[in-house]
Amino acid sequence: MPLALRFSSPFPVHKTMTEALAVPPLETDPPTAAFYRNVLETLTAEEVPFLVGGAFAFACFTGIHRNTKDLDLFIRREDYERVEYALRHTGYSTELTFPHWLAKVHCGEAFVDLIFNSGNGISPVDEHWFAHAPRAEVLGVPVLISPAEEAIWSKAFIMERERYDGADVAHLIHARGHRLDWRRLLQPFGAHWRVLLSHLVLFGFIYPGERSLVPAWLLDELLDRLRDETWQPAPPTRECAGTLLSREQYLHDTERQGYEDGRLAPASTMTAQDVASWTEAIPSRQDAQPAG
Repeated sequence: MPLALRFSSPFPVHKTMTEALAVPPLETDPPTAAFYRNVLETLTAEEVPFLVGGAFAFACFTGIHRNTKDLDLFIRREDYERVEYALRHTGYSTELTFPHWLAKVHCGEAFVDLIFNSGNGISPVDEHWFAHAPRAEVLGVPVLISPAEEAIWSKAFIMERERYDGADVAHLIHARGHRLDWRRLLQPFGAHWRVLLSHLVLFGFIYPGERSLVPAWLLDELLDRLRDETWQPAPPTRECAGTLLSREQYLHDTERQGYEDGRLAPASTMTAQDVASWTEAIPSRQDAQPAG
């Protein structure tokens, strides 16, 4: 069944959001579509703030059709108990899969992801996500879509061996670069601005004819920061920030070479227990465990 998405009545504060987008339909079976619709209607009726993200939002912004195995909803962590109560009362089962960032709602084999942070703990969903969210219609239900700036921010840090979201970042810049609030995009990167710079440099490589979509002032500012840092002494730290990009590929550094895990630095909301649980869930680690 096609999942119809249609932009309507966007926030007037952004001229970027006033344009209607032609969005390709996303296919799923009727029972799953009914489950998704019921979740959206339930949360809307309960007046619980949520944003639709994932493949749905990506299609809204880029027009790229990508089959999805689930529905991603972004919520604030403080709203999770309300969401859980409302959906359990509706008859669905829920689980707080990883307390630092992810919960799930199940209906048979189908499920909805409830996301309130990033896996590395640095992108908590807050009121700013909602203040800049465009409106849309999913399965006939009026909803808010996770903003493109927040999508880029969270996707920029996903660099796993089996999943790299750099292409998503490039496609979002390609589709929305002339509409993005670049200053708002820069702000949450904070001390991690090198991650953003890396994606902007790659964008100019991927789309040489479209590189002007990235503002010159932004590249100048980031390159000035890079130049200034290059001439400064290296900080006296044994931190490996690679764990903010991949939960698996830098474990050698933290477990065997004595580096401090970047996820335990103040910029992340993760605790040591969160790191341990998230690491334990890595498929290769589970496969290596002896049968009980």
